[in-house]
Amino acid sequence: MSDFHTWLPADRLPAPPPADLHDWLYVDRGSLTRRLTQLAEGAFSVTPLVEGWQALRDDECAALGVANGSEGWVREVYLRGHEQPWVFARSVAARCVLEESGLDLPHLGSRSLGELLFSNPAFARGPLEARRYPADWLPQQARQADLWARRSCFSQGDLRVLVAEVFLPALWRAARIAT
Repeated sequence: MSDFHTWLPADRLPAPPPADLHDWLYVDRGSLTRRLTQLAEGAFSVTPLVEGWQALRDDECAALGVANGSEGWVREVYLRGHEQPWVFARSVAARCVLEESGLDLPHLGSRSLGELLFSNPAFARGPLEARRYPADWLPQQARQADLWARRSCFSQGDLRVLVAEVFLPALWRAARIAT
């Protein structure tokens, strides 16, 4: 399988991933939180790792339509099933728009951002894109090369919230999917 170095929609992949993986990456456009909660039979939790203002990565700035080096709110969490990290999620929003939006990302705590976005009909979800996630973008304890990730942008007026989800090996084992 080719390595993917940029975020790509399903129809631009050089080679499609296996059907089970494709389903997790592109087909299921619903809430990942709900899907993980089902798989974990309710034993689902969110563990915040990093939350705060910082410079956004260039790929994030491009997706949000802001200048490179822009500051934004960054939230990194583990989505856990049965206490095991199944997904590493990184959500970002540009400071210049977030502060005027009224969306209270800084006080989410252990609540799921996905549930907040999906429960608010004012947010529209953009297309899903996938890639192999760079190991150095992951927390130290989860660093592994070639993990699949997907992202999409949720929009409400001028506000855009970019959500990236990196699928960790423990999820594939729990879902009985060979990668």
